Amino acid sequence: MWHNTRAATILGIQYPILQGPFGGNLSSVKLAATVSDLGGLGGYGAYTLTPEEIITLDGQLKEATRKPYNINLWVSDIDSPPGGVEDAHFERVKAQFKTYFDELGLPFPNKPAPVLSKFENQMEAILHVRPPVFSFMFGNPSPVILAQCRKLGIVTIGAATTLDEAIALEAAEVDLIIASGFEAGGHRPSFLASAESSLTGTFALVQQIREKVKRPIVAAGGIATGRGVAAALALGADAVQIGTAFLACEESNALDIHRQMLFSDESKYSVLTRAFTGRLGRGLKSRISEDLTGKRDNLLPFPLQNQFMSSLRKAAIDQQKWDLVLFWGGQIAPILKHKKAAELMRAIVDETTDYFKNL
Repeated sequence: MWHNTRAATILGIQYPILQGPFGGNLSSVKLAATVSDLGGLGGYGAYTLTPEEIITLDGQLKEATRKPYNINLWVSDIDSPPGGVEDAHFERVKAQFKTYFDELGLPFPNKPAPVLSKFENQMEAILHVRPPVFSFMFGNPSPVILAQCRKLGIVTIGAATTLDEAIALEAAEVDLIIASGFEAGGHRPSFLASAESSLTGTFALVQQIREKVKRPIVAAGGIATGRGVAAALALGADAVQIGTAFLACEESNALDIHRQMLFSDESKYSVLTRAFTGRLGRGLKSRISEDLTGKRDNLLPFPLQNQFMSSLRKAAIDQQKWDLVLFWGGQIAPILKHKKAAELMRAIVDETTDYFKNL
């Protein structure tokens, strides 16, 4: 059968279908457990959580499902210099964004203070709770960390946006490699070159990696149906990761308006932008993303831009100024049909099965 792949065997799941682990409080235990219980691999994006919150989260996941699940972290979680940004830089940002704060009647925020990486402390929590699967993006954990994961029986999954990144992940002995195409919603997890220069499409990337890398490949980006799954498998993937379609389901922690936007005509217009977080990511087009095109010098580095925008996002949502909000979503959004995770999961499995039966 189509679902008896190397990835499914390594992960201990029935179907090689992974739910994208959304960061920024968009994941939910209910969504992850639903996908895992139906034979896929549910995921939870934990890069904003403290070690204590990760321990609590893992307990909730273990209580919600007896099946394997995935917790995701960011290896590189800071782009800002240790001393923070210079005043002149912040003044450029202020000149660019003041009109939006004025429109919402908000005081302009102070310059964000420098921040420290959370990753090492978060990893201590991961190694303590031993989730069945640990996935990561924006880099490669140290050899020591990966060796500890292997010793503890934690399956590891790394994200690559280029062939070079996939080769680096294989050299680190990661168990599976995600081929993250530029069609995907959310952040571009590039780590060897700039995100802007790492924009290969999913199916081209899968084929490139398949030719040079022996590790199982997970195709991610532009997949939401059984036909997409079948196409990925035919091109050499061992599994798929589906993000936007699961984000649009009611079990995710996305706002109601976010889900509505993913099912609206607005979903046809997605863009890659740094305007909201400081890192390149794909979401639905907004006034801010349009205004900031080509103006990277007028943004703060991640995560300072994210912190800086937090009050504006809250006020824009409260005032229903949707053109000032970034709603994450991938290029596949216009074909979404299912609003419940169980219905989506069953439809993908049935469609994939029917496709291969009819070959």
